[in-house]
Amino acid sequence: MYINFWYPVCLAADLAPGAAVKARILGLPFVAFRGADGQAHVLADTCVHRGGALHKGRVVDGRIACPYHGWQFDGTGRCTLIPSLGADAAIPARAKVDAYPVIERYGIVFAFLGDLPEAERPPLYTVPEYDQPGWRSDLVTFDIDAYFERSIENGLDPVHNEFVHKLQGNIRFRPERMQVSSDELSSTVFVRMDPPKKGTTQLEHLRNDDNPEDFGASSGHYGANTLITRISLSRENKFVQYFFEQPIDDGHTRIFFINMRNCMLEEANDARMRQINLAIADEDISVITRLNPVRTPESSTKEVLVVGDEAIGRYRQHLTEWEQRGWRIDLAALRANAGDVAYAVPCPARRTSRNWVLDAVPLVPAAADAGARPSAGEGAA
Repeated sequence: MYINFWYPVCLAADLAPGAAVKARILGLPFVAFRGADGQAHVLADTCVHRGGALHKGRVVDGRIACPYHGWQFDGTGRCTLIPSLGADAAIPARAKVDAYPVIERYGIVFAFLGDLPEAERPPLYTVPEYDQPGWRSDLVTFDIDAYFERSIENGLDPVHNEFVHKLQGNIRFRPERMQVSSDELSSTVFVRMDPPKKGTTQLEHLRNDDNPEDFGASSGHYGANTLITRISLSRENKFVQYFFEQPIDDGHTRIFFINMRNCMLEEANDARMRQINLAIADEDISVITRLNPVRTPESSTKEVLVVGDEAIGRYRQHLTEWEQRGWRIDLAALRANAGDVAYAVPCPARRTSRNWVLDAVPLVPAAADAGARPSAGEGAA
């Protein structure tokens, strides 16, 4: 798991005024609430007084009040009131918790979980079709008992479709028609495939058999935890799916799934499209929740990668690069100290101020273990 990326925290609709919403991300606790101005805030969910869980407290005048002794923290993470000391008492400088940059978009509250200054942060991924004429969106969340890397890699795998997705209908992978591209933050695989046979897919009425070359799909990742899949059934009929993934811990993931479509736009089709998409997702979940090992192998010698696995190799290369920057959480150290140390993902304010009470989550040292993961295409033959 990696710091310094945007992660979905909760649905915007769940963050009602006065509500405190808990979230577990990267193996750590967070709390979301709205300030007096309605703006969403995300803080580390541990009071620095006696370790109270802030999400169990009340939101008072746009501040989160700890349920244990009533300490109130504003959206910047600063304690503004210690009731036992009185309203006019000086607040210790160390009475603060980590607060994270927040963007509310697409019906989702996102937080940047890391300490990079704004100019250096990877931007939140843009959904260009959202709110555009001729497109309809649907947002749903679901949980899987799998590590998020396994989920992302499944989406980058063009070969599995014909074996896993019966609902898509006998789609054949043709390696000579595959293209893989990559940049600093993303990798994408595009494949033109033979259209499924008639009678084998629920969406065959959207195909154009006169132009089979229009049938194809691409899948790509952006950053560590965002997956984008584009499906072209014909020149006119397309679906674009965005999976903003929330690593709950190293064995559980919550997926915030936005499906965009430029066909079947009537509201009456929403339930049917959601049913189809979730049925396809269930086919994937049935496989990735049974992978052994649970987490991605650290060495390419523990897998045999072949043609079709190139995008997965490039994703792993990106992960290695981010690990070398010191962004990867040291899971072994985190587990070893569970219950004894209160950790937080370091927030940007730690770059400019000191005296933090919560320990920064342990990270793999920058440039450590370089080359452990297979690079782009490594192992493919």
